[in-house]
Amino acid sequence: MPDFTDALRTMQEMNPNSLMRRMHIEVVEGAPERVVGRMPVEGNTQPYGLLHGGASVVLAETLGSIGSALHAGPTRVAVGLDINATHHRAARAGFVTGTATALSLGNTLACYEVVITDEQDKRVCTCRITCLIRDVAPGG
Repeated sequence: MPDFTDALRTMQEMNPNSLMRRMHIEVVEGAPERVVGRMPVEGNTQPYGLLHGGASVVLAETLGSIGSALHAGPTRVAVGLDINATHHRAARAGFVTGTATALSLGNTLACYEVVITDEQDKRVCTCRITCLIRDVAPGG
């Protein structure tokens, strides 16, 4: 399996204007079993200045999808099938860190729990994401 940085670079080059880039998500660790990334609160807030719940979901889906793609390998694709989130507390500043841990890695499905914490290591959000893994269609 290729180094996760090579796989991540390939994914990023597919769409240089991706939501991951717009939200300034940085992946710091990656393997099929665990993906860790961080995102700034600033620029990803709702009108009250708190981290937007949807931004937490974007971070979770990004990390779970990357893990699923790493699990799927270069000849298959992973697409989101289901995601849910429980928001536990607000984040107002700094960065939040998401850790996606594989719950199940199968031939056609990959499921992750994503725990998002603030800089004090307090849980901000818990998500679960399930991705469908498919063969790449002939011709791309």
